Amino acid sequence: MNPFPSLAEYERFVYTLQSRYSSVSRSALTVVRRGAKTALLTGDLDVNGYRLVLREKLSFAETTGQIISYGYEVWRGTEKLYWYDSQAHPDDPSLASTHPHHKHVPPDIKHNRIPAPGLSFLAPNLPFLIREIEGLLEEK
Repeated sequence: MNPFPSLAEYERFVYTLQSRYSSVSRSALTVVRRGAKTALLTGDLDVNGYRLVLREKLSFAETTGQIISYGYEVWRGTEKLYWYDSQAHPDDPSLASTHPHHKHVPPDIKHNRIPAPGLSFLAPNLPFLIREIEGLLEEK
């Protein structure tokens, strides 16, 4: 099954997250169409007391949809815990295994980057991100 069969299917996927994940207590996500084959996904989710703020640029110009770029931030209250982005860092060999997908983590969150093997341009990232946040509670 194609995870991005159409823009309409991706919208349906996004707008039903809360009914499929009991850990999602609030969703303020919006898919904004930018023409027949492109869209922006923006907004945030409350997941088990954490807030996931996200932005995706999507294209459905090919036969399968894909994420063109993204940024995902995870917050607890006013503290940004970590974030993911798809900005390439070709000069950092430690990120080559998942290029360009990477995660920014403490202690120097802006400059401390690690590979992000769970993210993709070819499949929705939200299930992975929600499961990761659900795991934060299990670690406590």
